[in-house]
Amino acid sequence: MNWYPQALPEITAVACGLLIGIERGWKLRKERAGTRVAGVRTFTLLGLLGGSAGLIAAQGHDALSAILLIPAVAILMIGYARRTGADREDSTTPVAALVALGLGFLSGTGLPGLAIAGAALVTFVLALRVELHRFIEKMDEADVKALARYAVIAAAVLPFLPNGRYGPFDAWNPQRLWLVVVLVTGFSFFGYVANRIFGERHGTIATALIGGAYSSTAVTQSLAQRLGGDEKAGAEPAGIALATAVMYLRIPVLIAILAIRVLPPILALIIPASMVAWAAGFWLYRRAPKAEAPPSPGNPIALLPALGFVAFVAAAAVVAAWAQGRFGQSGIAVLLLIIGTMDVDVAIVTLGSLAPEAISPLLAAIAISGTAIANMAVKIGITLVYARRKGFSAALAMISSTLVLGAGIAIAFTQL
Repeated sequence: MNWYPQALPEITAVACGLLIGIERGWKLRKERAGTRVAGVRTFTLLGLLGGSAGLIAAQGHDALSAILLIPAVAILMIGYARRTGADREDSTTPVAALVALGLGFLSGTGLPGLAIAGAALVTFVLALRVELHRFIEKMDEADVKALARYAVIAAAVLPFLPNGRYGPFDAWNPQRLWLVVVLVTGFSFFGYVANRIFGERHGTIATALIGGAYSSTAVTQSLAQRLGGDEKAGAEPAGIALATAVMYLRIPVLIAILAIRVLPPILALIIPASMVAWAAGFWLYRRAPKAEAPPSPGNPIALLPALGFVAFVAAAAVVAAWAQGRFGQSGIAVLLLIIGTMDVDVAIVTLGSLAPEAISPLLAAIAISGTAIANMAVKIGITLVYARRKGFSAALAMISSTLVLGAGIAIAFTQL
């Protein structure tokens, strides 16, 4: 008899209960002996019971499976109801016990991999109790609303969109278009969360580095305004330079995800400029006094801008498909450059939607690099307008990397 197909789900079910039980046992280790409703052994047995019930259900005996599960759930509810009333214990442990039982059942029905992954996630969440509570205490109403909006963007829309070619020139794939929105807004959202956690604690430089990951332009404006209003320059010039240096990292990351074929030439163009930007930012940082973090840029997640972004991407996809047939790759390169002056992310997304033969990787890299120069020009202008003379050092740092990038583009043109 081949016992392995039955043994693996059962062993995994036991492992699920044991894993969660170890965390709960450690959490309740200071309780008096005999006062706990469930410890490591009980959680392990719950996993075993759930796995056995799952195996029985998988054989078509649902009624027998229910006979095993219902009394176990009833015993847990009665035991914890008495415990909660007497000692005011929270509901985390009984819920964890029910989850262990459910994950065991899931493993028994033939999904051991999903069950053990769920057990690992449950244990991770339970172990981070203190950290999660601290994080929640730092959140305000705007942060909660942003989280809810991103949940809608990422989870409530994407699964229901069709995956196929639609619209003019078959340029629209609804699921891919929205996946891009999830990616780009997620990049911004998690950068914002990191900024909220670390930026305020570690000052201007942390705010610049983390904030630059989701909006180097917003960080530049924020720091330049603060610099212009202060009597004496602090770490703001270094923050501006480092925020723009982070922008040079964001571009190849998005290229690697959306248009991997363009990654080698874009790295060849971006790396020298990035090195200059980081060197200039580090030099300004070494000269800068310590400064408190400025207010972080506003929360980047909102439904209306997300809809506007996907509309912009959809329109760009149609225009790119039209330009591909009408003007060839030179017309597409000009189009990417024009789009990128308004939004670099949209230009990269549009590039990712094109067929590999539509434009050569080198020409595409030149066009995207040109959008980076346009973006840097905007930030140089913002710095000089808001910070005036006190922003000269930051502007000079940005100009130096821009000149290096421009020289790289000029050399790349000779290779076409």
